[in-house]
Amino acid sequence: MLTPDAATARREHVVGASRRTGLVMLVTGIVGWLAAFQLTVDDWRLLRDPSYQPPCNISPVVSCGSVMSSPQGSLFGFPNMLLGLGAFAAVTALGIAVLSGARLHRRLWLALDAGALAAVVFVHWLIGQSLYELNKICPYCAVVWAVTIALFWYLTLHCLDRGIVPVPRGVPAVVRDTHWMLLAAWYGVIALLVLTRFWPYWSSLL
Repeated sequence: MLTPDAATARREHVVGASRRTGLVMLVTGIVGWLAAFQLTVDDWRLLRDPSYQPPCNISPVVSCGSVMSSPQGSLFGFPNMLLGLGAFAAVTALGIAVLSGARLHRRLWLALDAGALAAVVFVHWLIGQSLYELNKICPYCAVVWAVTIALFWYLTLHCLDRGIVPVPRGVPAVVRDTHWMLLAAWYGVIALLVLTRFWPYWSSLL
């Protein structure tokens, strides 16, 4: 049986989350999983039939077939989308738990945020490879990029708000008050890179 002090200590290490955090986890988890699943299906079909044309092969620039079959598409020796299937499924399950009122251990929140940070770094490496090495934009990959950034952003905001991540006083309030503008600017920079990198193609559509 736990002593009162031990019970209090245990409660202090368990942290709840806002409904917004739970919804972000749920939505990004579901959307990311569906995108990863579609990529997995298309990759499997390409392995069976090299002549198969995935529905995301829309144009010389907007295409995913060549991206999936590239070395960058299997950086760790297996298709990258398998990482997404597992990670997004876990995020979805935890999002449901949070929306149901579950309070997660501080270490789990830290692990989630650290995992999201690693995913964001990986995503930005993939963005660079897509734009400047493969010269393609994979639509499903772009969906994964978008939801990964949003997931990391709002998990980090949650950790700042709840004091899970120690930061100088006042920083959480500043980030909280401007969070949507900062996220919009982040997406805007990526959109600008895509626009300028393939401007000759985009302008030809006008």
